[in-house]
Parts: sequence; structure tokens; C-alpha cells
Amino acid sequence: MSSLPLLRNFELDSVFAYQGGASIRARDFLRDVRQLAQKLPESAYVLNVCTDRYRFCVGFAAALLQRQITLLPPNQTRDMLERLASHYAGLYRLTDANDDIGSALPTMVFPDLGSFTPAATSIPGIPASQTAAVMFTSGSTGEPLPHAKTWGALVESGTAEGARLGLTGSRAALLGTVPAQHMYGLESTLMMPLQGGIAMHGGRPFYPADVCDAIEALPRPRVLVTTPVHLRTLVCEASTFPALDLIICATAPLTPQLAAQAEAHFGCPLHEIYGCTEAGQVATRRTVETAEWQVLPDITIRQDEKGAWVSGGHVHGEILLNDMIELRDHDRFVLHGRKADLVNIAGKRTSLAHLNYHLNSIEGVRDGVFIVPEEDGASVARLMAFVVAPGVSRNAILEALRARVDPAFMPRPLSFVPALPRNATGKMPHAALQALASEVAAGDR
Repeated sequence: MSSLPLLRNFELDSVFAYQGGASIRARDFLRDVRQLAQKLPESAYVLNVCTDRYRFCVGFAAALLQRQITLLPPNQTRDMLERLASHYAGLYRLTDANDDIGSALPTMVFPDLGSFTPAATSIPGIPASQTAAVMFTSGSTGEPLPHAKTWGALVESGTAEGARLGLTGSRAALLGTVPAQHMYGLESTLMMPLQGGIAMHGGRPFYPADVCDAIEALPRPRVLVTTPVHLRTLVCEASTFPALDLIICATAPLTPQLAAQAEAHFGCPLHEIYGCTEAGQVATRRTVETAEWQVLPDITIRQDEKGAWVSGGHVHGEILLNDMIELRDHDRFVLHGRKADLVNIAGKRTSLAHLNYHLNSIEGVRDGVFIVPEEDGASVARLMAFVVAPGVSRNAILEALRARVDPAFMPRPLSFVPALPRNATGKMPHAALQALASEVAAGDR
């Protein structure tokens, strides 16, 4: 059985992470991993909810050494934990916070790891075929579904991304605003650093000023891994913009206008990642330059009457994408939105992604989304829209929309809200959106 190293493109004395103002060497990371592995409970499954990215990485690697599978669901609600416990015998929870949300599961608090133990002198190998994680879909289109990922597939994915973006061996410092527990976060803030010799920032700052301060404290070259929602907040609210060398963005469509603003403010290129939980990352693009996506090396896309299928590279088997794409070449395509987003009103067709794109392109709109009211079923008579736009009038937004979309798709109603129910990666679970729609409908009665 072939094995792949836990770390690649690192010398043992290379900086592996930045945590709490201090740097951590690769050899000390490996020591922490071995110490934690000896302390983990005996089990086949672990739910790693550590918020500190370095501790999450140590926990993830320690579980690999113990042949434990890390479960990464889209949330940690009591209902979700109870369902996981019923499906995965012996599941326990690893956390770095003193909370009681995990009372439905046995919980281990991340321990203090003594530095007196000698640092590691070798890098362990992990069987490529070993199941490393079970990822769950976000629930944005329904019930979260599990998808197993082998160590080999995760290594291939992180390696491909680092090579495409020119980061492999760069000794860059990487800061992420997305959780490591998400597929995008796992690939871009964990696997790409592990395999590319990139040092990760242990924290996950939230407020714009904290994000900018954390960036400023890192050595260059500096990389920011974020989402369109986080990026829009940074661009709108940050008072200063420290220099970056690369921005990576994913989880939702990004407008070229916002990408251009981000590049101008931070003085660096921005690249988007396209992917899904089922397949992992599939393609990239420089948003300000093209609408076309270029697939990662060894990835193949084909189309038939069912839709677009992706295979090759780190994708095991062949996976049917939930998105509508238009192939432009053997390795390039244009994305037209999710199949579930298609709406037909008065004989006219469009996608929610197309409408959301135009809504979020309006000046002054910080966030916005169109939805199909659930009670209308398959016979769509109207659309609703929610918008976060302090200081912008309803008439101004509607007038801008009339210039961009067909009258059949104008929202009825357009509701202003202080924030949309996005999760940590910027996605909006279907249930949360419908709950918001119900609240608005009840208030109008």
C-alpha cells in the first residue's frame, strides 16, 4: 500500500505556522501531532471542531496517525450531533473551546502539549487509500449528504491548487477567514499548506480591522483565503489595506466589480476556485480577466443529456455536477449557475445565480439574494429578494434591477434585512432562507 508524506516542501526547521504572535517550526508541529495522537480516545471517528487552524491541523494529523476518520458536517447543532452519533459508532468531539454544545457526544478538550518532548526528526507517511475525512454538503439545496475523502485524493487536490497558483515552495504565509471544516477551507487552508511548504496563520479573524492587522503581522509573500461575503465586508469597511500577494476566493459567485476593487485595494491578483463537496476543487479563474474557468491539471469534464461530469486527478470516479456549465474547450468552461436555481416565470427562464449577480452588482448593495417562495411549488408566480443595503432606497434598487433583468423576474417583495443567514463559509442553507421568507410573509399579514 503506497504512502504519501504528511508534509511536503518543508524542511524540519521551516516555519510551519504562526500562532499567537509566535512561529512554529515543522519539527515542532510533528512533535505536537505525535503527542496528541497518543492522547486521543480509541475510536474510528472524530468530530474536529477546533476553531484555531493550527490546533485543527494538529488534531486532523493526529487522527490520521491513529487511523481515525475526521467528520466535517456543515454545522454543530444538537440535531446534527445526534444524527452523527447514531450513524457513526463511538464518535467523539475534539474542541479547543470550553463549551457544552457537544453534550450529545463524548468531548475531548485540546490538551496542553508540553515542549519538553523531543521534536520530531522525520515526516510520517499516510496510506494514500486511507479515508481521511467525511465531508458533508452544506445543506444549501437540501439535506446534508456525506462524501468520504481519502488521504491520497486530498494530497492530489492540495498539490494541484498550489501548482496552479504558483505557491508551491514559495514559503508564503497564508491567512484564512474560512473554517478548515469546510471542503474549500480544508483544501486551501490545510492541504495546500501541508503539501506546498506554505505557513498557515493559526487564527480566523472576523472583523475587517482584525483581518487587516493579522495580514500586516505576517511576512511576505502573503495570501488571503476568503469568500465573496467576507471580501465585500473587507472592501466596504476596512480603513487600511495591507499589501497582499494573492487573494483566493470561493463558495459563491464573485462579481468582476468586487474582484477589481479587492485587487486595487490590496495590490495583488485575485483568483477564484470553483468546486463542490462531492468533487472538491475543479477549476480556477482570474475573475477580472475572464468569465471562463480553467480546470485543474488532470481534471476532465464531459457533457451528456444529464449534465456535466467531472473526473480525473483527485476526483475518484466520475461525478455529476449540480451546476450548469457551457464547455468552451476541453479544459475551459463558463458557469451558468446551479440546476436547482432554474426558474420559469411566464414562459421566461433564468437562474437565481444570474439574478443574484445583478442584485449584488448594484452600488450600495452589500449583500442580496433572490429566492423562490416555497409555497409556490413548481408553478413559480413570483420571486422574493432580500437585500442588505444601508442608506440605499428601495426605489433605487428596483430601478437598477429594471435596467438589468426582465420584468417577469422583479422581486415581489424586495425586503431589507440587517444581515442574511449565511454560515461560516458564506453559504445560505435552504432551510434558513425559507425561514426568513416565512418571517417576512408573517409580518406582512
